[in-house]
Amino acid sequence: MARDRDGLFSEKHYDDDAALVPSESESENGSESEEDVRDGDRDILDETEEHEKLLQKPSRLERARGAFGLRDGRQEGGSSGKRATKSTSRRSRKRGMSTPDKLEGGFTDSNSEDSFEIQAGKWEGKTSKKSHGGRLAMIYLAITGLFVALLFGAYKASSKKHKLAPTEHRLTRYNNGTHIFRPTTIFISLDGFRADFLNRNITPALNAFIASGVSPKYMLPSFPSVTFPNHFTLMTGLYPESHGVVSNQFWDPEFQEEFWYTNVSVSMQPKWWNAEPLWVTAEHQGVRSAIHMWPGSEAHIPDVEPTYMDKYNGTEALPRKVDSILRWLDMPGDDDVDAAAHEDLRPQFIAAYVPNVDADGHLYGPNSTEIRATIADVDSMLTMLVEGLLARNLTEIVNMVIVSDHGMATTSTSRLVQLDDLIDMSLVDHIDGWPLRGLRLKNPDRDISILYEALSEKAAESGNFNVYTLETMPERYHFTKNDRIAPLWIVPKTGWAVVEKSDFDVADALATGEEYAPKGLHGYDHEHPLMRAIFVARGPAFPHEPNSQLPIFQNIEVYNIMCDSLGIVPHPNNGTLRLPLKPQGLHSENDNPGSEVVADPVDDEEDGGEDTPAPDEDQDTSNPSTTDSPQSGDDSPTDTPPEGSAPSDTPQRDDASADPSPDKDNPPADVGDGQHRTSSSWWSFVHEQLEKAKEWAKEFVDSIKGNKEGEGEPPV
Repeated sequence: MARDRDGLFSEKHYDDDAALVPSESESENGSESEEDVRDGDRDILDETEEHEKLLQKPSRLERARGAFGLRDGRQEGGSSGKRATKSTSRRSRKRGMSTPDKLEGGFTDSNSEDSFEIQAGKWEGKTSKKSHGGRLAMIYLAITGLFVALLFGAYKASSKKHKLAPTEHRLTRYNNGTHIFRPTTIFISLDGFRADFLNRNITPALNAFIASGVSPKYMLPSFPSVTFPNHFTLMTGLYPESHGVVSNQFWDPEFQEEFWYTNVSVSMQPKWWNAEPLWVTAEHQGVRSAIHMWPGSEAHIPDVEPTYMDKYNGTEALPRKVDSILRWLDMPGDDDVDAAAHEDLRPQFIAAYVPNVDADGHLYGPNSTEIRATIADVDSMLTMLVEGLLARNLTEIVNMVIVSDHGMATTSTSRLVQLDDLIDMSLVDHIDGWPLRGLRLKNPDRDISILYEALSEKAAESGNFNVYTLETMPERYHFTKNDRIAPLWIVPKTGWAVVEKSDFDVADALATGEEYAPKGLHGYDHEHPLMRAIFVARGPAFPHEPNSQLPIFQNIEVYNIMCDSLGIVPHPNNGTLRLPLKPQGLHSENDNPGSEVVADPVDDEEDGGEDTPAPDEDQDTSNPSTTDSPQSGDDSPTDTPPEGSAPSDTPQRDDASADPSPDKDNPPADVGDGQHRTSSSWWSFVHEQLEKAKEWAKEFVDSIKGNKEGEGEPPV
């Protein structure tokens, strides 16, 4: 029975062939054995608690207690610690081991089975922490990699969309002998300068620019071909429907207000100008801008003003414009030694607006003697500018881009459409545009389709105008996607105008012989030959052979070209043309800008103008074999060179070699002295021709200037 009570500890529970292990209890008395059993149970419980504690992450409070030698609210070495030491010693004696050194957190004897289990628990805890930290590190690395990939993708996308080209020019600085110039561009707009005005033998400066630079036969404006929309297109690269200035006057249904270009208190509010102009693009990228009278420059377009700005002054003398440009060029630059001491530093982008040709074209007509004098006067202004650049040794350092915004057509009392005879004016709520008319109706849902049908029939009968809704508007106009565009339009044929009786009674005028004014108009189909504009460029950003001919393009392309010439990134726009430009050969003597004869509309009874246009304004004028015959009363000098002649074919001044050529300031090795360079003889030739033309132009202008009236009229 006694052996039965031994239970699992008795020998009979082992196999017969199992080796017998002597029990220590047999060598000790019974009382000691019972104490060992009780103590053993307590030891097992204590050891289990220790294992659980080791497998759990200690709280901040427990770590703080451990730092001060506390365990379970008791200081280490108390009764609990003694009991643990005692039980441990007993177990050690049972296994024949010495008492190990005690360290914080458990036992460290690697030979002890208990110590191994405790260390395993500690290792598992450390491994868990390390594994958790590793996962976090991998997550951080993945996020970082994704962010870098997104940045790289954005960079690649932006570099494709806004490539800075050409890099050589963008990194190049030039030295004129006294100062260092960063990329600098002068941008001049000759409002209303029709492309074929170049063919009147009164523009030696412009013709010299063409002969030395790069230009298309003409540049197309945007529709409608009026001043404010096209000047903002030149500065943004956007169609009028995209930048919001859709005409010189229009109604905004959201503002419930009218934009009228001559009402400066209204039109020069920034809310009308919904795009970023070039001067804002430049200022954002650290390129100073100086704007002289450009339409819209006074509108405080967000979110930065041009560094320098001259307000519009229609009576300003042309030489003062030259003085403004040269004054800005004479300012110290960023790279000058004493630049920090100057408050005003040189701009790199200079834009100047010249309204004279447009103003006199409206007042006298595009074929008048007065407009010829104005054209010659403007060309003389360019002569003075060239001489100013030559005196500063800047002719091969600054870029010059000369453009116009549209052309001009002759009007007549016999070419008027009386709007009151076409529709019931009581149906109309508001009229936009001029000379074309955009109609906003009081009940558009009911009346637009009815009026469209009726007006279309009358247009087919007369042949003097076209009628469009936003759905039928020609796609090439890009003139539908804006709420500021009226839903119904009457677009007159070139040379015609649509008028209301309250402004001009056509029947009475025809009966009394009253003449319609203005005598010149634009705003028509932007692709009509009489609406063609000009583009001429020359300078280090245009490294082309002199007299290079570009393919014909629309003025939405100018913004990108200007940005590239300055080395700045364009804002998103409708243009696609970028530097370097790709000429398609050279202009020939009979196929250069302005050489094509353009038929101007005339009355049935010709009024004796100096030009003899073809009788039908819609005739085909694309035949390049047709040339302009000498005009009556042409007092141009006989030594003016033929338009388009290359500089190498022209006489040179004796002192041409004395003209120093500018040096670059530490240019990159791969930026040569430049295929864009022409010899100083070209500028010597220009100077010689301009000197000869200047006196003639002055006398010619002075002889008729007394007959000119209306100076200072606002541009249209």
